[in-house]
Amino acid sequence: MIRAELFRSPDGLWTGYELRGHADWADAGRDIVCAAASMLAINCVNSLETVCQVQAQVKDGDGRLSVALPEKLKPAQAHDAQVLLAALCQGLRDLQEAYPHNIQFSIVNGGKHP
Repeated sequence: MIRAELFRSPDGLWTGYELRGHADWADAGRDIVCAAASMLAINCVNSLETVCQVQAQVKDGDGRLSVALPEKLKPAQAHDAQVLLAALCQGLRDLQEAYPHNIQFSIVNGGKHP
């Protein structure tokens, strides 16, 4: 099962996300749930960089992708990053609704990003 978490600061702003694990919906290379979750997560981090000009802290490997926003952002960057992470949240919710046995999505409020 994929475990996806979005992190939110005590003041309600998105601070990052982490996906780990495998969907096990189908064999490797044919797993549409894994492909969808991966595309959502990778598109978000790539868009943070190219659209928002935000250099997030990224850790990738061993079936895990962790992305943390920098603490200091210009107002326009912060706004755009929040929109992208809200869109990621919606996409992961939709994916969990469609495949509840293959992806678990949660929001970590006020928690520390790993």
